[in-house]
Amino acid sequence: MIMKLFLLVSFLLLLTSCQGRRNLNTWEDKYPFIRYASSFSSSSSTAVGKAYDYIIVGGGTAGCPLAATLSQNFSVLLLERGGVPFTNRNVSFLRNFHISLADLSPTSASQYFISSEGVFNSRARVLGGGTCINAGFYTRPSHRDIERLGLDAKLVNESYPWIENQIVHMPKLTSWQRAMRYGLLEVGISPDNGFTYDHLYGTKVGGTTFDRYGRRHSAAELLKSATRENLDVLIHATVQKVVFDKSGKKPKAIGVTFKDEKGKQHLALLSNKQGSEIILSSGAIGTPQLLLLSGVGPKADLERMNISMVLDNEFVGKGMSDNPMNSLFVPFKTRMEQSLIQTVGIAKTGVYIEASSGFSQSPDSIHCNHGMLSAEIGQLSTIPPKQRTKEAIEAFKRNKHNLPHEVFKGGFILGKVAHTKSRGKLSLCNTNIDDNPSVSFNYFSHPHDLQQCVHAFHIIEKLVKSTHLTNYMPPDEDTFEKLLNLSVLANVNLLPRHANDTRSLKQFCKDTVTTIWHFHGGCQVGKVVNSDYKVLGVQGLRVIDGSTFSQSPGTNPQATLLMMGRYMGLKILKRRLGHTAAGT
Repeated sequence: MIMKLFLLVSFLLLLTSCQGRRNLNTWEDKYPFIRYASSFSSSSSTAVGKAYDYIIVGGGTAGCPLAATLSQNFSVLLLERGGVPFTNRNVSFLRNFHISLADLSPTSASQYFISSEGVFNSRARVLGGGTCINAGFYTRPSHRDIERLGLDAKLVNESYPWIENQIVHMPKLTSWQRAMRYGLLEVGISPDNGFTYDHLYGTKVGGTTFDRYGRRHSAAELLKSATRENLDVLIHATVQKVVFDKSGKKPKAIGVTFKDEKGKQHLALLSNKQGSEIILSSGAIGTPQLLLLSGVGPKADLERMNISMVLDNEFVGKGMSDNPMNSLFVPFKTRMEQSLIQTVGIAKTGVYIEASSGFSQSPDSIHCNHGMLSAEIGQLSTIPPKQRTKEAIEAFKRNKHNLPHEVFKGGFILGKVAHTKSRGKLSLCNTNIDDNPSVSFNYFSHPHDLQQCVHAFHIIEKLVKSTHLTNYMPPDEDTFEKLLNLSVLANVNLLPRHANDTRSLKQFCKDTVTTIWHFHGGCQVGKVVNSDYKVLGVQGLRVIDGSTFSQSPGTNPQATLLMMGRYMGLKILKRRLGHTAAGT
């Protein structure tokens, strides 16, 4: 009897163990075409071996739906410098959103960088791109944005449902988000548009890529819709440059060089079929950086880095912009459940009001944070800029470990400026693709943007005094000026503070500016690419990502970028195959 019991227990343990291994390998079963870059054989991509109809550089927000769509009829190689999101808990769960952004390790899904102004920022380094590290808010852009992008409205409307049916959900509003919704209506941001994907003036609840269990659904999941035999996805494949054939009248992109996770170099080549292309979808930082490293950009900049010039284009890396965001920290009476952006107020004047709540540091958290989730009291801004040595910053980070848990208990009301007019630029610091380039956004350099921020905070001042929000704040913290003081103390950037931060909203805006990760530009239409996103002056090279935008569409660009991947995939198929292309 004892032996039978022992065998039964052993069998159950073995079954559980096997089941556990199957769970760990689930993503490999669903996505058998995803492999490590080291498995790629350069010899198979020679003229006599396998070559691809499309090579897509960047498996991000636009790159994944683009690859899945093109694979319906053509062979596609998708190269992603990061790993998979499926087994990364920091990526997969809403509760770990802040930890993912705070992870500064080389293998993090988000690569940390600081703009030249001293504003903390992050760029994605994972299959699924920005959809793996963002706040999940999903909302379509306005009709005007679509017209500005020059897109076919019919094909746009065919593309959205393909995305939404796979990875978008209706959120379950938290109490803080409900308070924000009714508070916005109370202060005149009306009408109440309820739950909708559409961009409408007033107050609305948008979609989310987090399901009801708080699990994230990223662009990487769209690869399930691919034609498997036509798609190869390589992770930890860091593309170093585009290879050009310069023997013709125009330079022609014919392949890319990349390194794998072990540092070994590879060459991937396009097929000789007419219409084969390399498509860059590495984002507003990665794409202009890669073009420069490949010899496409301003002649003087290329010469400075000893890069052999393929094409002199003064506009590569120019026109960079980021929608500035400023936050008001609101301490709560009691601990609040975590929430990212669910409700948004869209003012006709061109500002957006959003909110988050409940994120805090726990014993298993990475004790470092920045951006809109930095509510630390005791901040780096107390160190004068000239004294912000590497040692001083490290000492500051160590001291943050001792901060009381309670200082993180609260929420944020966010004011974002739409349709920014301030412009910056991107340039190379060196020729290492792994290093961040130098990026300047010149926040609030245009007076229009600064005035918009002030207007946003006039709305927020009314909002914190509304009956729906005062219930959440302690009695001694319910004045706007006190909340401004708390917000000024937060470690949100490396900019120095001024004595009149809380007396001048203009100064407050300039000193407490942060990113909302909506940076764009660097490869704009009419300057670097044409209206079909083909790179001007060369053949066989296209750009499909946010670097082509002159404005960030909608309140959040995620839906537009996802749609762009599907839209351009369908458009390319239609043109190459005719109107009978599958899936149209």
